[in-house]
Parts: sequence; structure tokens; C-alpha cells
Amino acid sequence: MIRNATINRKTQETDITMDFSVDGDGKSQIETGIGFFDHMLNSFCKHGFFDMKLNVKGDLYVDCHHTIEDTGIVLGQAIKEAIGDKKGIKRYGSFLLPMDETLVLCAVDLSGRPYLNFTAEFTTERVGYFDTEMVREFFYAVSYAAGMNLHIKLMDGSNNHHIIEAMFKAFSKALDEATSYDARIKEVLSAKGTIS
Repeated sequence: MIRNATINRKTQETDITMDFSVDGDGKSQIETGIGFFDHMLNSFCKHGFFDMKLNVKGDLYVDCHHTIEDTGIVLGQAIKEAIGDKKGIKRYGSFLLPMDETLVLCAVDLSGRPYLNFTAEFTTERVGYFDTEMVREFFYAVSYAAGMNLHIKLMDGSNNHHIIEAMFKAFSKALDEATSYDARIKEVLSAKGTIS
């Protein structure tokens, strides 16, 4: 069974359409209007083996905020819809990802209870046309829309491009693990009998 979702979200600030598959090959067709953001989302798909078609029309004449935040909301909604009732999945995933001088830790719990713990500081205001303060906002939006507990921690690093890219890649690897099946898990992995 291929787990996928199609999400359409239109506001006065953004118009977003996303086709997302958890069980993909890492293929992506992404157009957000922000080159560096496209690069990050392509990396997310490639390294997590997720398939994504994404088209975003945002109010970039204002700034990048709404485009990035709303894309995070849509991705979170797509993840939540695609994984469905969560029966048989590992639920937890973590990854320690090195990228040159940078080291990033990411841990995910698909608990149904949203929470973001984000520990990092950036030394530049933007990379390309992507404001670095939007990294946290993006992951916050994903975590709350998906209902996931998400921890991202910068362990070491100085290059802002490397730091952000390592975060997206670490998130993709942790999410890939959390959404994968384990034959030993027959229902949902919870003493409560439910993950919501």
C-alpha cells in the first residue's frame, strides 16, 4: 500500500498544491519561488525517499515568510494524512547527520502531540532569498500540522548553508525511520492503544 496525500491550501497570502508520498523513491518536482527553499525540499525528498510534487504561489513581494510557513503547514498535513492510523509503524526516528563541519541531531515521535524543540543560531540573516529565521518557523509549522514531537539540535557547525541543509536532511532520515514498518508491531506502538 502506497501512503500518499494531496493537499490544497489557498489563502490571501499563498496558494499551495502538494502531492506527497511517504513510500516513494525520492523524486520531486518543486516550485516555491525561493531557490534555496526548493533545494532544501528536494534534499528532504531525496534523502528520505519521499516523493513530492509541490507548487507554491506566495506573496514574495512582501517577503518569504508566508510562503515558507504555509508550505510547512501543508507538508505537516500531508504527512499526517499519508501515514493514516499509524498501525505497524516504528513511530520514533532519529538521525545524527554530518555535513562537512556541521553536525545536526534530529529526533521524531509521531505521537499526535505537537511539540518543537529547536536549538540553533545562525550568523547570517539569509541564505539566498531564504531568511534564516524561517528555518525554525518552517519546522514549527510542520510539527504542529503533523502532530509530531520534533527535536532539532545543532551540535556543531559554522556555515549557515550547511547547517540548514543538514537540518532538512536529518529530518528526512528521522522521519523515514519513524514512518517505516516493523513486522513486530501489529497495531500502534503505544501502551495506551492509540496515537492521537
